[in-house]
Order: sequence, then C-alpha cells, then structure tokens
Amino acid sequence: MEVEKPRNRPTEAMRRTFWAAAIAALAGTEPWALDFSPIWRACVNIAIRVPITFEEKSSGHSIVIPAPSPEQLAELIERFAGETFGARAGSLLAAGDAPLEGELARLGVDAYHAAFRNYLFCAVCDFENGFLTLLTEKLWTSEVLRRVKPAVAGLPVEVARPHDQLSYVSEHRDIWRRK
Repeated sequence: MEVEKPRNRPTEAMRRTFWAAAIAALAGTEPWALDFSPIWRACVNIAIRVPITFEEKSSGHSIVIPAPSPEQLAELIERFAGETFGARAGSLLAAGDAPLEGELARLGVDAYHAAFRNYLFCAVCDFENGFLTLLTEKLWTSEVLRRVKPAVAGLPVEVARPHDQLSYVSEHRDIWRRK
C-alpha cells in the first residue's frame, strides 16, 4: 500500500492515523504484533515511558509489541517514522515463533521472506517513504481494500487499486523495448 493522491495535503498526524488504522484493519480478528529488531533499544525506552506491553525475544535482540491500541500504535509510528520495522498477523503469533524471532534479530525484516506464508501477512513498514509492503498469500488486493477502506473512511485519503502504477510500468516497459 502507498499513501497516494490525498484530497488535501495530509499532516503527519493524519499519516500516523492512517497507518495505525490500516495495520489494525488488515489483521482483522487475527492476533497481530509489531516487530522491532535493529532499533530494539530505542523501542524499549519508549515502551518504558508509555504503558506499552512488549516482549523481548531472541535473548533481548528484538522486541515484539502485541496489538498496541490505536493511540499507542500512532505514537510508535511517529517515534519510528524514519526506521523500517515489521508487522505480522496470524495464529502462529499467539503460540510464539522462536525461529522467525531469531531471524528477525539477525536479519531484521528480511527474515519475513522465508516465513510470511505461515502468517495472514507479514509487512515491512517504511512510513518515511510512504510504504507498507505486504507479504501475503492469504490476502488478495480486493480483501486488503475491503478491510482498509472503512478503517480510514474519515481521513482525507483515497484508497484504490494502483491501476495508474500498473499502466506506467507497462508503458515504461514499452518505452524500454523501443530504446
């Protein structure tokens, strides 16, 4: 997903609210959490200042924050807007996933590539650049839109399929072939 074509220029607060609503909506009724690996010390510091439940994993080299409230999630997004971190949802999260958590401590969100099929989704959060990259085999684009649109309906954003991007890619390939 990408924040694109805002009806008004979104403020940082609107962006935080959008991403917080989108992540929670994507998870639906599944357990979900945020994963912080390379920046875990800063995460612990903020978690201690505000009441956020977190779990240290992989001998303290990563942090899992299970389903923070919308306000907590918005605050975490604000605090770590310049960082890349992860989110995941699925029943395996409730039981714990020590192999993935160990790899998250070692590789950061790159560890999701080998594990995302075990979850409803894994997501790479790069909000500084306006992206939430979903890794999933269980959520189709139509289902992502169905879940996110109502959650962000009150915000001045448009959530739609990226038709223009696909056209651009196609046109770009044609131009590339012509050269």
